[in-house]
Amino acid sequence: MEDDDIQGVVEVLKSGWITTGPKCQAFEKAFGEYVGAPYSCAVTSATGGLHCVLQALGLKPGDEVITSSMTWVSTVNMIELLGGRPVFADIDRSTLMISARDIEALITPKTRMIIPIHYAGASADLDAIRDLAKRRNLILIEDAAHAVGTEYKGQRIGKTGTSIFSFHPIKNITTGEGGMVCTDDAALMERVRRLKFHGLSKDAWDRYSKKGSAIMEVVEPGYKYNFTDIQASLGLTQLKKLDAFNRRRTELAAMYDELFKDIPEIGRLGKPAYDQKHTHHLYIVFLDIENAKLTRDQFVQALKERNIGTGIHFRAAHLHAYYQQTGRYPIGSLPNTEWASERLCSIPLFPSMTEKDVHDVVNAIKDVLASARSNT
Repeated sequence: MEDDDIQGVVEVLKSGWITTGPKCQAFEKAFGEYVGAPYSCAVTSATGGLHCVLQALGLKPGDEVITSSMTWVSTVNMIELLGGRPVFADIDRSTLMISARDIEALITPKTRMIIPIHYAGASADLDAIRDLAKRRNLILIEDAAHAVGTEYKGQRIGKTGTSIFSFHPIKNITTGEGGMVCTDDAALMERVRRLKFHGLSKDAWDRYSKKGSAIMEVVEPGYKYNFTDIQASLGLTQLKKLDAFNRRRTELAAMYDELFKDIPEIGRLGKPAYDQKHTHHLYIVFLDIENAKLTRDQFVQALKERNIGTGIHFRAAHLHAYYQQTGRYPIGSLPNTEWASERLCSIPLFPSMTEKDVHDVVNAIKDVLASARSNT
């Protein structure tokens, strides 16, 4: 957070309009223009956005949705809560993303939707997935929580089809909490806008601006996922810096790549072979648990003791207690996903990091590995 971010929030707090208002509209417009989307709708979170999109597209109990288990559980929870059934395609061990080939093998008469995950700042291979969805008459929704600014074959994620972005604090830009639904489907956007605010035909700004009417009409039951002008003020200032943030993330990732070349116990996330622009939302490493002589969780704890923070992005969704209790996802059914889930962790990567910070992280990892070797 820099001075312009703070000043923008202060201005909103002094303006007298702090909920959904003119700043929110300005941010929706600016973000839509940035990615090239015809329609954009800001929401309280990517999770809320997915909820509205799934309902707007008519997901029904028993409908199957093919997606990845290598995701934050909100993707899967929303399918489950609406009565759908998550069906998991296994991932590529290098990129941790699903492919059209593996998706197609899982299609049944009950399959309704496909939700690929753009992972860690890289894009899924969309051409083949889009072609598959079109051939099999399936709805495609892109989980773009990791993909703010990511490009696929020269086009930013969000320009075509329907994508859902996240502005959680660990993402490449943040609005504190928040998300954005982008689509080229006008009818879908109209319904998402209703569902995200009680099913009303107008939002607060439409009602209370000088040209608006205070009369409210509920067209259908909806939720309370509206974005605020406080969040939008952050979005507007952060968005101006997004390209610079992403360039710095790319520089830091390149430093890590070079420093890890000589550490055999540390594997790195692979770069997709197809044309895409990586924005390095996360820097993922895989611990060779057999040769390192410690588990991933022991590795994470040892780094914490050396003042190095890490994250687990992600423990596979199908391994969580609820999904195991359903009996639908037996251990061993997704070997690549489970392999990665046991070994991966995210190490620090953020634009204000220095070269010294990068060396501190790598040196701490070397120290942890050396200590493990000396204890065996």
